[in-house]
Amino acid sequence: ACKSVVKQYCKSTKSGDGRLASCLYTKIRDSKKGNAGKKIGENPRSARTKWRSSASLSSDEKQPGSVIACLKDKRKKLAGACKAEVFRVQKEAAEDYRTDYKLYQGCKDDVSNLCSDVEEGSNGEIDCLIQKRIQVSWECQDQMFRNDKESGDDIRLVSRLFTKCYSDFTKFCKDVEPGHMQVQECLEDNMEDDDFSLDCKDELDNTIAKRVSDFRLDEALREACEEDLSDLCGATLETMDDDAKVKKTALNCLQQYREEIKSTKCKNEIHRRMTRASKDIRFDEVLADACYTDREQYCNDVSPGSARVIRCLQDHRNSLEQKCAAALFDHEVKMAEDIDFKYPMKKACAWEINSFCKDIPHGHARVVRCLEEKMDHEDMSKDCKAEVTRDTNRMATDHRLNFRLDSACKDDISKICPNHCSDTPGETCGGLVLQCLQDNQDRIASSACQEEVFYYELMEVTDFRNDVILAEACRTDVEAYCKDVEPGEGRVHTCLRFNRDKISDRCRNEEQKLAAIEYRDIRLRPKLNKLCSEEKAVYCKDTKPGKARVVKCLIENMAEPNFGEECKEELQKREDGMKSDYRYDVGVFTNCATDVETYCEAEKSKMRGTAAVLKCLVENFKSLADQCQSEMSRAVRLALWDYKPGAALTATCDTDVETQCPRGARSKSGAIFTIGVVGKCLSKSLVQGRSLNEKCRNMVLVAAPKDARSYFEYSESSNAIIQKIADLQNAAGMQGALVDPYARSGSTVTVTGWVALACIISLVVVISGSAYMLYRRASGADKPHTMHVKMGDA
Repeated sequence: ACKSVVKQYCKSTKSGDGRLASCLYTKIRDSKKGNAGKKIGENPRSARTKWRSSASLSSDEKQPGSVIACLKDKRKKLAGACKAEVFRVQKEAAEDYRTDYKLYQGCKDDVSNLCSDVEEGSNGEIDCLIQKRIQVSWECQDQMFRNDKESGDDIRLVSRLFTKCYSDFTKFCKDVEPGHMQVQECLEDNMEDDDFSLDCKDELDNTIAKRVSDFRLDEALREACEEDLSDLCGATLETMDDDAKVKKTALNCLQQYREEIKSTKCKNEIHRRMTRASKDIRFDEVLADACYTDREQYCNDVSPGSARVIRCLQDHRNSLEQKCAAALFDHEVKMAEDIDFKYPMKKACAWEINSFCKDIPHGHARVVRCLEEKMDHEDMSKDCKAEVTRDTNRMATDHRLNFRLDSACKDDISKICPNHCSDTPGETCGGLVLQCLQDNQDRIASSACQEEVFYYELMEVTDFRNDVILAEACRTDVEAYCKDVEPGEGRVHTCLRFNRDKISDRCRNEEQKLAAIEYRDIRLRPKLNKLCSEEKAVYCKDTKPGKARVVKCLIENMAEPNFGEECKEELQKREDGMKSDYRYDVGVFTNCATDVETYCEAEKSKMRGTAAVLKCLVENFKSLADQCQSEMSRAVRLALWDYKPGAALTATCDTDVETQCPRGARSKSGAIFTIGVVGKCLSKSLVQGRSLNEKCRNMVLVAAPKDARSYFEYSESSNAIIQKIADLQNAAGMQGALVDPYARSGSTVTVTGWVALACIISLVVVISGSAYMLYRRASGADKPHTMHVKMGDA
């Protein structure tokens, strides 16, 4: 059948070693493409195909095609000439499946039954079988899988892909050597290019989805991760042949433990596949399977790619079936670690990443944090800002979606907040763990965790949506009073606090909790931090931020002549809050927690600007713990030092200030020449024994330093002795007989009755004695003299 063709086209080719067959293969291929002049007839083509098929059979008659299959499997270890020959055999099979004996024997009946209208030998038979794969016999499917596994690493051996992507290959990857999936990966990296053909993109998507479904088909991943797969997932390539579950979950396992992967090459391959999965749901098989029904219901008209289907599912999160919601949440947790896995954000922020974050390495959410910190930059685009805002809002719903915080706080969460999150798959924590960490900041051991919790608080005060508990509590109030206020820069919080008398109790309580957190650190009060920047640099440059230390330092320096008025005014607002609610004073809130529970439980429900808890602590001051006493003394001292008429905490002293400290009563709170006037005046009144309202007197005593306070309280003090004498004379019915404790003026004590007479007599004796001594000294009677004593014989 081939004599004439050989004579015509291969007459110069020496017979032997398959040279004539190779020549015929080349001529037949060129004939198909129309490059051989006269077209070669069907008989020579069929004859050559039968010869090639019989050649693969003759290699081992007991197991037909086994030797060729073995060589294909071991081709990376073959010598150059042998490897080239094996590749030629594979290339022939890619163009005509009949030359692959096993594939032909396994699929010829399926081709006859399902693809009879396809031209024989055109390789359209295999394309037909792929399209009708569900109807294909198991034997044929096994052989098709084997063929895919053997040829998948070289685009030249994947006829359908090579044909559809040839123009893109020459355009984008002409310098890339085929093999080891290098060309396929090059094409995948350029899929988003505007000039990339749709036919190639569709075929690449289908090829990737096929590899995702079976680990064994991913040649590059198999080579790079075989050892890590065994170490981390307890799986081998051999076990996958017998366990369908392992071959589907192997990739997911490596993604889950990617931080523990030892091989850099394997890490890079996993990173590449996670990047793909972030763009297309088909490349995350777990998510695709779990959400198949929901995708059909909510996203049926959404085309795959560019994360469109994933974004659609996120938008319908509250309506998803439980298994889909769980898979979607796991997908989001997995993708939280790198900007490369957040495709919509990476695309929207391409310019910003290149401009603001170009020197920041990817991974560990570093670029994501960089973008968050540049949110207020004037050059950040609207689209990028919208994506970053969406991401931060989503992170606030569960600590596991905040990669940096979750990584830094794992140990502290397990110790401090072990039972705050539901174990139900797909169910978020709703901000409960984040709130627990905030409430227990002083117990956090890790400095990295403390920094991340602080950064989360910064997000909260900036955008109310980043506090999901507050956002839910205030949802109707925001709609009612702040619907026209744009979220960001704390604007909604300001609006809600402006309407604090109108908003619901639940919302008001959450806003007060957040305000208490803001009072811990000046950096959480952007306006105050900005207005007091110069004062911080001058008076508090060595003060470490946190625990209200910087604010305390600024308040202590408010009376300085060069202290800025804007800073002072903003500090005054902060002080007013501290005077009305104990939670805004970090020292009192932290050190008096136990005492508040013990003595002031009822007052906690009345603390909306009434200073109820603070006044309760003043009344129970002597029973408080030492640390609480110290903080309360400081707090009351500051309140009196910067006195303001009508303030809830110091209102009990308003009358005494009016009568005894007129300058203080008329002074403006926070004014440079009046800071401390009232405090000094009331302290002086107490020392001089002037009459003060009992509650005001107690408050002044609380504000007094500990050693000064003891002068008025301890039994050794003169005031206490006088009071006891008065109590004794009253008990004996001797009204006014000894002392009158209420008739004191200045620093004197008034005595009455025979005690007064005894005092007068004593005074006369002292005066008389002093006069006599002065007389003797003046008259010389007491002149000094010297006595001389002689020694020796008389």
